[in-house]
Amino acid sequence: MFKKEENNTVSASKNQTPSLTMISEGTSINGTINTKNDIRIAGKTDGELNTEGKLIVTSTGVVEGNINVKDADIAGKIDGELRVSNKLTLRQSAVVEGDIYTKTLIVEEGAEMVGACRMGAEAAKAPTVAKDTKQPEKSTAPISGNKDDRQKTSSDDQGKKTAQNGKYIKA
Repeated sequence: MFKKEENNTVSASKNQTPSLTMISEGTSINGTINTKNDIRIAGKTDGELNTEGKLIVTSTGVVEGNINVKDADIAGKIDGELRVSNKLTLRQSAVVEGDIYTKTLIVEEGAEMVGACRMGAEAAKAPTVAKDTKQPEKSTAPISGNKDDRQKTSSDDQGKKTAQNGKYIKA
């Protein structure tokens, strides 16, 4: 009378079982993680994480290092750059300390983000910038307290400045 249809196929092939890499609570891993499958983290990882699938970080999960994934659902703590090529969901308990690059962003009330956030199709594809790159040093001239001995100094971001009474004034 009634015909029940089951459509439980997760992957393209019916003979293939879905794969999920799990890092359980109480487990700590140091080093780079590369996988083509989804990954669920309830423990702690320290190092780069790359997956062609979905990253799930539970409320007990901690990831210290840069992340490159297709999709992400974050409820735990992330300390590093987060690059998501499709959709990023930050749950209420999520704490992200680092820059975020994603196509789509969903943020629940209570989630915390400390860092820059770039969204859109091109943002997720932006090249990675190394954090340890040295900034050019600023050249400064000696500062004189005498008003008659005003000297100039240059700053790479703010243009010309004038030193007066030991303080910098934008010229």
